[in-house]
Amino acid sequence: MSISQVGGDIRWRMHLGAPPDAVFAALDSDEGRASFWAESAVETKGGIEFRFANGYVWRGKLLVRRPPRLWSIDYFGTPATFTLEPDSEGGTELLLTHEGVSAEDWHEVHAGWLNVLFPLKAMVDHGVDLRNHDATRTWEQGYADQ
Repeated sequence: MSISQVGGDIRWRMHLGAPPDAVFAALDSDEGRASFWAESAVETKGGIEFRFANGYVWRGKLLVRRPPRLWSIDYFGTPATFTLEPDSEGGTELLLTHEGVSAEDWHEVHAGWLNVLFPLKAMVDHGVDLRNHDATRTWEQGYADQ
């Protein structure tokens, strides 16, 4: 059962073994974001410039930073928010909510978030980078490990 409705806000939940402060640090630091999200993701002047393996560059405004529970960015024109709650074993219950994604982009963006969330989990829980870092093997060409 999905918690997202096609054409509505995108919502993904994920359990991570790492505590909320470690997950927040991965989201909120240049080094952290570069370890799972983009080739680089440098914050300057209230925004983050994401540089992806396929050469695409996006600059998004940081919207909310409330360590260690809430982090939100304008991601491709609409707000994407990570809510982090501790679990009873020292891990994190993560909820990603991406609001306002257009109906025409919804399926690609919905699937695309898995290309962020699973590498985040692999990095914070196991110290492993799942991405291929190969500009010739991209999402547009059908590679899930961009």
